[in-house]
Amino acid sequence: MRRLNPVPLSVTVLLILSLACVLPSVVVAPTQDISALGTVVMQTMIAGASQTAQAVIPVEIVETSSLIPTSTPEPPTLTPTITLSPTPVWTATPVAPQISVSVATNCRVGPGRVYDRVGALMVGQVSEVVGRNDRANYWYIRNPSRPDSFCWLWGEYATVTGNWAVLPVFTPPPTPTPMPSFYAEYDGLDNCTGWWVEIELVNDGGLAFESVAVTVRDTATNVVVSQYADTFTDLDSCSYSNTTELVKPGTSPNLSSPQFGYDPRGHELLVTVTLCSRNGQSGTCLTDSFRVTP
Repeated sequence: MRRLNPVPLSVTVLLILSLACVLPSVVVAPTQDISALGTVVMQTMIAGASQTAQAVIPVEIVETSSLIPTSTPEPPTLTPTITLSPTPVWTATPVAPQISVSVATNCRVGPGRVYDRVGALMVGQVSEVVGRNDRANYWYIRNPSRPDSFCWLWGEYATVTGNWAVLPVFTPPPTPTPMPSFYAEYDGLDNCTGWWVEIELVNDGGLAFESVAVTVRDTATNVVVSQYADTFTDLDSCSYSNTTELVKPGTSPNLSSPQFGYDPRGHELLVTVTLCSRNGQSGTCLTDSFRVTP
């Protein structure tokens, strides 16, 4: 391997000195303070940044921590206070008194037969009682024939259940203009020295009767017996008799017919009765009749 010989140091120095004599003069720039130079550069950069910043729209910097959803704290749970209601006091509902009858009874617009009939309570039916009269012998009830209305019922054949003492006492309506009305019914055949028909007179009107005319015809023999009187006499065989001056409204006395001189049993009898409001078969007169075979 070939070795290079180093150039002697003295030769190198001489060469450099000779070149310095030949080459033109080189001006060497004075050495500047590095720290001062850095200061200038820094000022220049800041000035440029200030000018650039005037044209840049500022961007709001949002902290990353604000992007993290935060949970809204829930209000504290309140435990409701239990309010105790007072224990209700139960009261029994009063039951209205009820009425029934042992005999079918008419129901009228007022307490009496002088009032118009508007219904009837039959045996086996029950109706509500809502009032009474001051004597407690007529009851103001729900009309059995028309439950949307009320009427007065006679208490003769009635039975009331319940506390009727608390019922209000009603004032009856004004009495209508009295109208005469009656009917006659067969009540038996009786005899003493003769034979006669017992007649029940029922005054279901508003007018009293003062006189009577009675005719009985035996349709088998065509025998007729008649009687006119200003009183009403009831015979009881041969031992008793009762005389009534008037047949008043709401009453039902018995009347004995004129007598046959023979036993009319087995014969059809036609009985005709006329009642008048004045003596001597005058005033207002009404007639009723029926047939019977004793």
